[in-house]
Amino acid sequence: MGIAQLLGFASTTVLLVGMPGPNNLYISLRSLAQGRRAGVVSALAIETGTLVYIVVAAMGLATVVKASPALFTAITLAGALYLASLGVKMLKAPTTEPAGAVPPAPLGRVFRDGVVVNLLNPKAALFFLAFLPQFTTRDAGPDQLRTEMLLLGIGALIIGLTLDLCYAVGADAIGRRVRSVRTTSPSRNRIVAAVYLTLATAAVLTV
Repeated sequence: MGIAQLLGFASTTVLLVGMPGPNNLYISLRSLAQGRRAGVVSALAIETGTLVYIVVAAMGLATVVKASPALFTAITLAGALYLASLGVKMLKAPTTEPAGAVPPAPLGRVFRDGVVVNLLNPKAALFFLAFLPQFTTRDAGPDQLRTEMLLLGIGALIIGLTLDLCYAVGADAIGRRVRSVRTTSPSRNRIVAAVYLTLATAAVLTV
C-alpha cells in the first residue's frame, strides 16, 4: 500500500469509525453513568468485537456473509432488535437515578454488552464487508489476501480504540458534572430510549 492509499485508508477509517453510531453511543452512555473506568471497559469491549470481525474477515467468512443476503439481513435484524431492547429497558428504568442516562452495571456486564453491541452493529459489519476489501490487492492470492485483511483490520482496530477512548474520556468529563445530580424527570430516560430506538430503526432500513 502506497503512502497516498495508506493516508486515504486512515482518513476514511477515522470518518467512518468516528461517526456517531451504536458503538460510540454505548461507550458515551456508560462513561456518563459510571465514569471513565466503565467507559474504558466499554471501549475495550467494542474493540474485542472488532477482533472477531478481523478474524472472520481474514478467514474469508466475510465473503460468505456478503454472498448471502439472507444471512447478512439476519445479522442486521438481530442487531436492531438488541438496540430496541436497550431502548425498551430505558423506558422501564426507574426515573430517580444519578443523571448518567443509564443505570450502573457491573463492569463484567458492561464488557459483555459492549461486545454484543459491536457484533450486532450493522455499521461494523458493513465496514468489514464493503470497506476494507477495497484496499486489498486486486487478484491477490488467498494467503496474501488473508495477510492484507489482517493488517488492515489491525489498523482499523488501533484507530477505533483511539477514537473510542476519546469518547470515553470526553463523556466522563461531562458526566462528572451531572452524576451527583438526582432527577425524578422521566424525560431523560425517554430521550436515551429514543436514541436507541432510532438507531434500531436505522439499522432495519439498511436491510
